[in-house]
Parts: sequence; structure tokens; C-alpha cells
Amino acid sequence: MKIVSSARLKDEIKAQLLADFPDIDFSFRYGMKEVGEEVQDCEVLLTYGEDLTDEHIKEAKQLKWIMVLAAGLEKMPHEAICKRNIIVTNVRGIHAVPMGEYTLNMMLQMAKKTKTFIKNEEAANWERSVPVFELNGLTVGILGAGAIGQEVARLCQAFGMRTLGMNSSGNDAPFIEKMYTEDTVDALLRQSDFVVNVLPFTTKTASFMDEEKFASMKKGAYFINIGRGKTVDEHALIQALDAGQVAGAGLDVFKEEPLDANHPFWKHENVTITPHISGVSSKYQRRAMEIFKKNLIGYLNGRNETLINRIDLTKGY
Repeated sequence: MKIVSSARLKDEIKAQLLADFPDIDFSFRYGMKEVGEEVQDCEVLLTYGEDLTDEHIKEAKQLKWIMVLAAGLEKMPHEAICKRNIIVTNVRGIHAVPMGEYTLNMMLQMAKKTKTFIKNEEAANWERSVPVFELNGLTVGILGAGAIGQEVARLCQAFGMRTLGMNSSGNDAPFIEKMYTEDTVDALLRQSDFVVNVLPFTTKTASFMDEEKFASMKKGAYFINIGRGKTVDEHALIQALDAGQVAGAGLDVFKEEPLDANHPFWKHENVTITPHISGVSSKYQRRAMEIFKKNLIGYLNGRNETLINRIDLTKGY
């Protein structure tokens, strides 16, 4: 069996794979361009998914399983993969810790006005009248109550916050005190002091947070986006910020990335921008490999139905 990785794996990760699976022919490359003709005879492909094309799928006659070392799948050639019935799995869930920490950091800097105090420090301005507030007793509404959303909720509860969530089924989830669906999400928005968007991008979630949704939010609430940029109508968000409907926004993802230098978000005083780093962690590849190795053992033993994070590409998750 040949397994090709187009992801730049750390040397220690590659060494461990070779040691754990000595009978497998591994090829480690960086990017599909470097993979080249090797795609033709690989049975398993490890990839971040961003440079995988229809042509690659057409050439990969032996390909049976794609392990995506990321959570987002929107850039992958879904139709070509579905036609071949190729198994797709991802590393959904490994982002929970760093993205949970990122979200709480963003909430705290909004509550404690960290940006204002940094500016005052730079100006040697001793100003104690800046209005700050506590997270304790406030309500957070989490759009997308999967592994990441649940970790956000767990951390928020540690700060004494009430946690609301939205998912597609309406089924209960750990650390979420009350669950809503898309049909009832307005009730979540009306109650929440912070709205945290963790939604993946699908045809159903495109521009999910639109003018109507922002208008439904509690006036003066805060919005944080760690999901996908295309799930938010950015123009509607700017309007809501300018009108004071939304007090502030913490944004890690955008409709177009990198964010254009002339985008109004950059100069908006109530917006904090980070360059899609909420899921970054020094432990990322190690956690991803834990999932891959468990799945590889299952795959080698013919237990494809047991693979962790198997994706339904017709749904996009």
C-alpha cells in the first residue's frame, strides 16, 4: 500500500509513522505540485485539502481514502470525490482547545477593554474611567455546538456564564444549557451578550449571519467569528457596528483571505482582527496524527465504518 502526504509534516511525525507502520510505503511531499505523478498510485492521501483539484482525483486511479488534516472542506473537489465514492475523514475536534482559548481571550479583551489600555499605555495616559465589565452572569450564544462550541461553552461556564447553543438537530450537547436550531435561533440571539460563530461553510450556512440576524441580537452585544468567513454578511456586520447594534466584533476569518488592506474592518475602532490563527497550536500535528493512526489501523483491518470523523460530502461535514 502506498500513502502519500502532501502536507508538510514535522520530521518527528514522519519518523513515528515509518516506525509504527513499517510495511507501508510512505511518500512525504509538500503540496500537490510536488506530489506530481505519485498521486497516480497512492491508495491513501494526507492533505490539507486546499490544493487538491478535480484533475488530481481523476489521475489518482488507486485512491480510496483522503485524510484531510484540517476541519474545513470547502475548497475540496466534492463532486469528483463523491463520484468515486472515495472515503474522506478530517481532524474535526483537534481545534477545540486552541480555539476555545482564543475565544475566551477575545471575550476578555472586549470586557476588560484591553485594546484601549494598550493604546493608553503607549501614550503614557493614566486613565481609570474606561468602562469595563465582568463575564460572570452574562450569556453566550454559540452557533455551531460541536466539539469547538462545546469547549467554548465549558470555558464560559468556568467564568460563570450562561451557555446557549445552536445545532442542526436541536439535540442536547455537553456544557450547553439550552439548545436551539436554525428555526429558533432568533431567541438565542435576543438573549446573548456574546454571540460566537463556529459554523462551517455549507450551502445552508452561507451568509447565515445577515442583516436580519444582526438586528435580532441583543443591542450592544458582541460578535466573535471563529467559524468561516463566508457564513457572515460582512457588509451587514459593518452596518450593525456603525449603528451600535453590535458593540464590537472579534474576527479571525473572512470572506476573502488575506483580508484586503483597504477593507473597512481594519480601520473600525470596534473590530479586532486576527489572521485566521484561532486554531493554531504547536500540538496540532501530534493531535492530527492520533486520529490518522487510529483510522489507519481501522482501514487496514477493513473497518471503514469505524473511521473517526468520516465526512458526508453531500452535507459538507
